[in-house]
Amino acid sequence: MTMPSRLPHPAEALVLARIPAPVRERAAAVRLMVFDVDGVLTDGSLYFGEHGEMFKRFHALDGHGLRLLMESGIQVAIITGRSGPVVDRRAAELGIAEVLQGVRDKGAALTELAQRLGVQLDQTGYMGDDIIDLPAMQRAGFAASVHNAPAYVAQAAHWVSALPGGSGAARECCDLLLAAQGRLGAFLTSPTGLTGPGAIQ
Repeated sequence: MTMPSRLPHPAEALVLARIPAPVRERAAAVRLMVFDVDGVLTDGSLYFGEHGEMFKRFHALDGHGLRLLMESGIQVAIITGRSGPVVDRRAAELGIAEVLQGVRDKGAALTELAQRLGVQLDQTGYMGDDIIDLPAMQRAGFAASVHNAPAYVAQAAHWVSALPGGSGAARECCDLLLAAQGRLGAFLTSPTGLTGPGAIQ
């Protein structure tokens, strides 16, 4: 006897309504999701203090989305071309252990990270916004980008957010992954919400 397939939660159905089936399949396979920082988790602006200290603006919705991924069992990592303590601080706040900074070859870094974590490349996702991200986007099973990325970067993505970097684009990506895997609805019906370590947002 064949069991009936699970009906998606209304929120999942809403998220997936305009997502083509091939993209849903790629998103459903993701076990490791990797994010760039500047232009993806931030709006790309760099603020420098008078003593040379750097400031970045992160979005709380994105942070919550990354936490939701981790809570659902999807590993989350950061690969960025720049280096600085602010990224380490934000990652630690969210409970992200895998943070690779100062990376020039993001394709090789993604491959090595996936191998070390025991994840196949077709089970990895990568979200980027610039030329340096293309090698990783081309190797990942699910490649994502942001609304304000250059056209030649966006066209390399399987999915592009309707939002610009640093303004909820990463959260939209997280919601897509969770909905494609039938895990978003659980967070909307759970009375306790997140249970793991780290900041909620």
